[in-house]
Amino acid sequence: MGGTLLNTLTVLVGSALGLLIGNRLPERIQESVVTGLGLVTLFVGISNAGETGNIIIPLLALITGAIVGELLRLDRQLERFAGWIQARFTRSVSAPEQVSAADSPADSRARFIQGFVTASLVFCVGPLTFVGSIQDGMGLPVGFQQLAIKSVLDGFASMAFAASLGIGVMFSVITVFGVQGGLALAGSLAGEFMTDPMIAEMTAVGGLILIGLALVLLDLKQPRMANFLPALLIAPLLVAVATALGIDIYPL
Repeated sequence: MGGTLLNTLTVLVGSALGLLIGNRLPERIQESVVTGLGLVTLFVGISNAGETGNIIIPLLALITGAIVGELLRLDRQLERFAGWIQARFTRSVSAPEQVSAADSPADSRARFIQGFVTASLVFCVGPLTFVGSIQDGMGLPVGFQQLAIKSVLDGFASMAFAASLGIGVMFSVITVFGVQGGLALAGSLAGEFMTDPMIAEMTAVGGLILIGLALVLLDLKQPRMANFLPALLIAPLLVAVATALGIDIYPL
């Protein structure tokens, strides 16, 4: 859990710094920062998507995952959770927000939800999140090292996100701690249950989800990316089923 605690701390500190400087940045700079984050997210997503050895696996995982996510309305659940946090905690938070006095409560709520959901997805769908957290839970030094690298990256990203999207980014630490802590616990209980092909396909699906998120950050499209999250679990499951049935998913 050491890596998860470190990652949570860096996101918290980075978000706080971003909130301190955010209200001093002109709107055009904030827009450019988000565009830059979108471009980097797009690059990382394309790079991770290339990890697949058989594009059929991510395709099936994304389609199945999207159906499950839409049926469960995961996007609404995540937004509702963010709205509950905003109503419960932000009134007592004194950190500077870059919201003008003319902003309505509805605008503030929508902005909080956008920051929370966007940051939660960026910080929690990458390969370092899953592989690093599981290995950290197993007590492997490489797991902590991977999460230490992720912590540095997330610290700078949370600073930029918070400066542009507001205090909702800071509360994404709840998601970071919950997801990574759960994965670390799974790693400590289950041991080495993820094979290299399972990790590769999960990484590829995570990359495709990041590409979708990049479209949101670049204001090109507004896909409900939270509803694709079940695909991250379905991809390694498909690999495990194929292996059990003796199906070669990586034909020459």
